[in-house]
Amino acid sequence: MKYQALRLAVADGVARITFDRPQAANALDLTLARELEDAANRCSGDPGVRCVLLAGSGDFFCAGGDVVGFAGRGEGLPAHLSELATHLHVAISRLARMRAPVVAAVHGAAAGAGFSLACASDLVLAAESARFVMAYTGIGLSPDGSGTYFLPRLVGLRRAMELALTNRRLSAREALEWGIVTRVVPDADLAAEAGVLAAGLAAGPTAAFGRTKRLLQGSFTESLETQMELELRALVAGARTADAREGIAAFVAKRRPEFTGRDD
Repeated sequence: MKYQALRLAVADGVARITFDRPQAANALDLTLARELEDAANRCSGDPGVRCVLLAGSGDFFCAGGDVVGFAGRGEGLPAHLSELATHLHVAISRLARMRAPVVAAVHGAAAGAGFSLACASDLVLAAESARFVMAYTGIGLSPDGSGTYFLPRLVGLRRAMELALTNRRLSAREALEWGIVTRVVPDADLAAEAGVLAAGLAAGPTAAFGRTKRLLQGSFTESLETQMELELRALVAGARTADAREGIAAFVAKRRPEFTGRDD
């Protein structure tokens, strides 16, 4: 697929997905949603991708759905939103379930689906000037893009209710305090800091990252004993890999490990 609304570049194990509709605050239209699904599928299926970095061009991360585009849909709006959300949901599922960690570098506004994408990421770096808002009920709609799945897990049900029902805007510092953001950095340092983080993750044990992600994501619905059994199975599976042997050998030798990221 030739992309029009995003850029995808893969180098040194890092796949950079950059939303590229700066004139529309990187709002999601059908083109961007389809391309994000395609990019997520490509990253998920490429063993050479060991970290995904999400970012936005221009002055925003992502302002959510393209509300200006919604306005002209008339009675076709329900079908349009169904198609848009379906592509978005496949993309988020691929990113959340893939082995490689997903890092979001947020500047400007992360609103609506942009907020949901940040919540669905594994790690979030936010510029000092970044702001976060659910926004959906402000236009008479309810959230999509996994917002109602990840947000309560990050902040708790009561705070998630407040954000979803009142559309309270969070500053980057507030988002850090609430557990939505991993780290806040100066605006001028965001791209560089995100690149360093992504590069470090891309050099890590990707298969072990994938097993860790699955364990953490599933922990809310498992019993204690079932979760520990899943931990045991993942641990034993990891012990069979070259990365585990390399990690242990490097620890003993007091050197930096050289992981391949493979699950063998």
